[in-house]
Amino acid sequence: MNDQPHFEPTQGFRPPPITDREMTAIVGGVMLAMLLAALDQTIVAPAMPTIGAHLGHAHYLPWIVTAYLLTSTATAPLYGRISDMYGRRPTIAGAVIVFVLGSVICALAQNMFVLIAGRAVQGLGGGGLFALTQTIIGDLVPPRERGRFAAWISGTWAVASVAGPLLGGYFADHLHWSLIFWINVPLGALALLIMNRPLRKLQVERQAHRFDVVGAFLLILATAALLLALNWGGATYPWLSAPVLLLFVASGLIAALLGFHLTRAKAPLISIEILRNPIVRAATAAMFMAQAGNVGLTVFLPIYLQHGLGLSVSASGTALLGLLLGTVAGAWMSGRLLLRVVRYKLMALAGAAISFGGLCVLAFTAAGASLLWVEILTVFIGYGMGLTFPIAIVAAQNAVKRAELGATTGVVTFLRSLGGAFGVAVLGAIALGYGIPMAREGAAVEIADAAVADNAFAIVFATSAGMMALVFLGFALMRQKPLQGREDEN
Repeated sequence: MNDQPHFEPTQGFRPPPITDREMTAIVGGVMLAMLLAALDQTIVAPAMPTIGAHLGHAHYLPWIVTAYLLTSTATAPLYGRISDMYGRRPTIAGAVIVFVLGSVICALAQNMFVLIAGRAVQGLGGGGLFALTQTIIGDLVPPRERGRFAAWISGTWAVASVAGPLLGGYFADHLHWSLIFWINVPLGALALLIMNRPLRKLQVERQAHRFDVVGAFLLILATAALLLALNWGGATYPWLSAPVLLLFVASGLIAALLGFHLTRAKAPLISIEILRNPIVRAATAAMFMAQAGNVGLTVFLPIYLQHGLGLSVSASGTALLGLLLGTVAGAWMSGRLLLRVVRYKLMALAGAAISFGGLCVLAFTAAGASLLWVEILTVFIGYGMGLTFPIAIVAAQNAVKRAELGATTGVVTFLRSLGGAFGVAVLGAIALGYGIPMAREGAAVEIADAAVADNAFAIVFATSAGMMALVFLGFALMRQKPLQGREDEN
């Protein structure tokens, strides 16, 4: 059986002509830009009741989150391709400017509809910040060394997860809700100031192709329909209702049309060689399921802690620190080991197995677990997840030509975001089936039947374990290609 990949050999890595100080400035700048986008996914929720009281039309509050999610997810692959064509510096600068512009629109909004429009504009920029951060790191260092930045990326998400709700709540309660958007203006300007000059030296081989407008349009439509179905299903409408089913059907049909277009277009938005690459397929599938389990757990673990252990809303959010710190520690360890080990796939398999085991134990002990026991388990679960994330992105980047680095990273980022939405939808469907409502705007969740709830949480955690089993399968099927180092330069 021929298992050779359907793409040209990866080109040797040539280090860019920049100093260590300039590299530090670039990494610091792109991490700050990524923090902007990550923070805006967590800072808004605590302020939503205050925003609804000030602007009215409170029944449209969920769209503040949905609008950002739709545009940021759908645009990630577009930014990857644009940066391959026109360069990293103008592309990430454009993403930051669009993000800041959206923030200003939100801060000045006098009604709910303008605020939702501003959030959509924010997402148009935020999608690029996620994808371009890892793409630029891929330009700076060879695949073998990229993992050491994984802890920085995971740490950025951890900071956003902790600082976002605290800042959002403080601004809304003690100052003014618009500050959650105004804060992005100086941070965005600082990010541009830090990385603008050194990024001038980061030259990449540009592709002289026209941008695939048709492919971009179809991708945005398919993604929007799918995300709306996942967000509305079980919450706004029943899963088998006509609106949700029609959205799923529309997404599938448009996705099929997109696939047909990509096979026929002269310069497709996503190269067909990338989609045919078996390493990229396996790595992105594993990343999709790992993010599904991770995000789903961060949504339902606080609800479980409120119900089972009687924690307050704020205390249950603080209890997520075990999961977050474990994820950062796992990503740090994975990045360090990538510099030394040859059989890096084994680390990903070990990480998936650790998370799977921890989630199985949590499922079996959910009814009578203590807070200390839950914290210990979630540290191990997060550690296992953290081991897998860097390996998925590095393996995918290492498997393609240098000219396709941006597009490939965009695809991985896109499927990672979709995975989070999928995980919340699946676990939410299970919880709602047992009468457990989703947490909304930081409010406490009331559960009437304790015995039914215990059973429901056990099934939720067992389902998360099943997701990690699929992560293990994805990495098991992934062919291991040696990671390039500096000694592999042409």
